[in-house]
Order: sequence, then structure tokens, then C-alpha cells
Amino acid sequence: MTRTLLVAGTASHVGKSTIAAGLCRLLVDRGVSVAPFKAQNMSNNARVVVHSEAENSDRVRAVSSADQWGEIGVSQFVQARAARMTPTTDCNPVLLKPRGDGESQLIVQGRAHEHVPAGTYYDEYWDEARAAAEDSYQRLATDHDVIIAEGAGSIAEINLHDRDLANVETAQFADAEILLLVDIERGGAFASLYGTIELLPDSLRDRITGAIITKFRGDPTLLEPGIEEIESKTGVPVLGVLPYDDPGLPEEDSVGLPSTTERGVLGDDDGVADDRRITIAVPRLPRISNATDLEALAAEPGVSVVFIPVETGPTSSDTRSPDDPLADLDADAVVLPGTKNTVDDLLALHEIGFGEALADFDGPIVGICGGYQLLGERITNAALEGTGDDDVVNGLGLLPVETRFEGTKHVEQTTVPVDGATPSLAGADGPASGYEIHAGRTRTLEDVDRPLGESSAAHGRVLGTYLHGLFDNESVRTAFLEAVAADAGKDWPPKSELEGERESQPEAGTTPYDRAATLVREHIDLEALGEPFAADAKKDGQ
Repeated sequence: MTRTLLVAGTASHVGKSTIAAGLCRLLVDRGVSVAPFKAQNMSNNARVVVHSEAENSDRVRAVSSADQWGEIGVSQFVQARAARMTPTTDCNPVLLKPRGDGESQLIVQGRAHEHVPAGTYYDEYWDEARAAAEDSYQRLATDHDVIIAEGAGSIAEINLHDRDLANVETAQFADAEILLLVDIERGGAFASLYGTIELLPDSLRDRITGAIITKFRGDPTLLEPGIEEIESKTGVPVLGVLPYDDPGLPEEDSVGLPSTTERGVLGDDDGVADDRRITIAVPRLPRISNATDLEALAAEPGVSVVFIPVETGPTSSDTRSPDDPLADLDADAVVLPGTKNTVDDLLALHEIGFGEALADFDGPIVGICGGYQLLGERITNAALEGTGDDDVVNGLGLLPVETRFEGTKHVEQTTVPVDGATPSLAGADGPASGYEIHAGRTRTLEDVDRPLGESSAAHGRVLGTYLHGLFDNESVRTAFLEAVAADAGKDWPPKSELEGERESQPEAGTTPYDRAATLVREHIDLEALGEPFAADAKKDGQ
């Protein structure tokens, strides 16, 4: 029978996604057939995957090529890759993509429904969502020996226990054991762990096989008195204390990003001197989506990705002039990321004068998906996407294109040719692979270059494309950064400065999936979880 382990948490952002990915890689490397599963996710970081009906067409029905793709949250995409399996919509059958004002777009089995408020979702869609989740689980369980299920938020939200699909319902219909994670970095870990266990229904409390303390900095022996006490009070064994470590997996959502009122930087801790660094400015859109598009840039030595505040507030650390969002940044390039609500984020950019500042900027500018739409002349049928009644909203005006919103979404994995003749991609060759998720359709208003196929447009220093994952393609990423450096008169890449540091890295050459598995193997008592987690433990270094 399929064994299911639910990786649950006392709160959001406690390390569930990382532990789930690590367990998936650990098991598959031991020859175990394993699959990830998250019944319900809430995230605007999505990936395009094979629809389960296409993957299982011999069991369900034949599907047309237009129906072969669907959306899932990035964490289950990552976990499927860790498990060395083809990710499908069964890995995350229900996805809620927040768009502001208490609404989310509902994605069931990879396909978009309408935008719904939380109350409407539970009143009108709950039964459909639960049925889809259980169907997906059963299909995965038929084909795999172990399911690593990921919970959502806190498992102890007592106001939601009768409708908690990712935690309570999954534990029940999957007959799952529960591994409970608590983040000690936030403080109050023992109280949080004790309170969570006490608030669980008896049926869930009895399923807890152990707890894990995550993100600990320091000597773990200092925790031993507290661990002994919490085990005595709850009867739940603490199976590990994980050090604060980031294996480099993509972020599940925007929680890890700076707020919309604060300037934040990614990639500035690699030891490269400031005068040799490339600085890429990114507006921190209030409804940002697929911000993982920027992670490949931030991971490059000598590259800083700086998020620019788009909103102001009492906690704002932003010191820019209100009419010049790029002031004092000394950026070498600007990248506009995706957004779940292009129209409202466009209005937010207009409010801070971003269009004027961008027009005066003389470096390369790239817009991806929603960012591409923002760069155009206008958006029509805008009321379908935004919260207002205006049918037409002026864009930032840097690309001669127009986007019209429609009720259907374009979702597909794709590969496009690369024409390196455009300035921002000089020297790049293709093809480049990625995925598209967008509702708007964009048309050109005059002749433009098409450096990335028909779903792109370039005009001078400005490039727009619908291709998510653009910078995950090494040739494109390298060509872009070299073009930015040449335009800025900087020496990049800074090879000599980093040569010794790279040689000293003990994990050089391993993937984030392998590093997550190492974290799990070295710091969790896998013997206590039994087979197949404990299998070959001595061989793995336990």
C-alpha cells in the first residue's frame, strides 16, 4: 500500500517545501517510487506542467494539444523534479492565485476558473475542489509507493478545520502520517509546537509521527532541555534540528521578497566589489507573480537584483524622490516581472511616476509576461482584469504594442528561437525554453523585432516577452548580462575575484535538490520514520 507522509507546519514559511523536496530526492535516489502532492496551494508563483488527463489519457480520455497543459504551484513542480518524475496537475490539483481585494483566481486540475472571494470559494467550489484533490491523490497513489504531501500554512487553524484541504482533509483521505515542522528563527518555537499539537483534533494528533525544528542558528545541544520537556508534555518525539540553510530552491511565493514599501536586494552577498557589480532594478509590484524569473540573475556572481518600492507607507525605508523611483539606485538595467493583476499594478506604477523615470533610463529594459504588457502603449478591455471600470488604461509607453484582456488563458510549455541581433541579447543563440501563462493577447502597432519569436517584441533598448524562465536559459542569461555590463562599462563576469571562493565551496556542482536531500539525511532521524525512509540509512551516512 502507498505510504503518505504529510509535511505540515505550525505556520507558513517554516521550511515545508524544502523538507518535502529533500525527502523526494532522498527516496528516489534509493530506488523508491515517490511523488509530491499538495491538495491546495495559494501562490502566484506557478509553473506549466502536463495535464493529468494528457498524462493518463489511456485511462481517462484523449485530449487535444490545446488541453495538454495546466498550472501548478512552483513548490510541487520543484518537488516533482526532485523526485525525478514528470510533474502533472495531479501534484497540485487546487491552486489559488491571489489578485488583491480578497479575491483569487481558482485553478482546478490546472485549468482556470473565475476570480472568487474566499467566501464564494468555500460556499460554491469547495465540494468540487475536494473531489479534484482526492481524485488526484488516488491517481498518484496508484502509480507510486510513497506520497510526500505538503500542508499549507498552519495545521492548527481551528477556524478552518472543517474545510482545510491541504492539511486536515489530506490527512484523512490519504490516511497520512504527519511530520510537524516549527521555525525557531521566529522565536517561541516550543510554545508554537505545544499550542499547535493541543489545538489539533484527536484524529490528527494521533497521526503525528514526529516534529522537526527548522532554521536553527547555533549549537543544537542548547535545545536539549526544551526538547526533553516538549516531548514529555506532548508525547511527540523531536526527530531533528535543522540548521539555517538555504539549498537554493525557488521561492514558493512572495513571502521571501521585500515588502512593497521597502527596498530589498538579492545576490549581493557573493564577495564581489561594488564597482564591479551589475545592478538590476525590479519594481516590487503589489501583485507580483512568478518572481522566480529573477532568481537565476541574482544567483550569478557579481549581480544584484534590487527591488524598488512601489507603495509608500509608515514603515517605508525608501528614500527616493516621489517623482523619481530610480533615483540614487545607479541601476544598469531594469526588469519588469510578471503580475497577477496587470491593470492595478500599472496604475500603481503610474502613481509613483515610474513611466517617466523609465523613459529617462538609458540602460536595457526587459518585461516578462505582465511586465511585457506594462511596457506597451495601452491595455484594452481592462475592466476584465482590473478592479475599476475603465475599459482602456494607458501603459508605460515604451513598446509599440497593445494588450487586450480576454476570458481565456494561454498556458503552455514552449521553446522559441533566439535572435541575438537585439541590443539586450547581443550574441545570444537559441533555442530558449520556458512557459507561458497569460490572459492578455498582445499585438504590435508598428514594425518591431521579434528576438524571441512571435510572443516577444523589441524596440531599441526595450524588450518584452511572454516567456517565463527566460533567464534560466544560460545562453540568454549570459548574453543579457554581458550586454548590460558592456553598456555600463563594467568588467563582468568577475572571474578572477571569485576563483578561489568557488574552489572552496564544498557543495560545488550539486543541485539544490541534492542539497535539500543532504539537509534531510544529515539532520533528521530517518530511522524513526521507518521504511522506506530508514532503508539504507548506513549507506547514506546515518
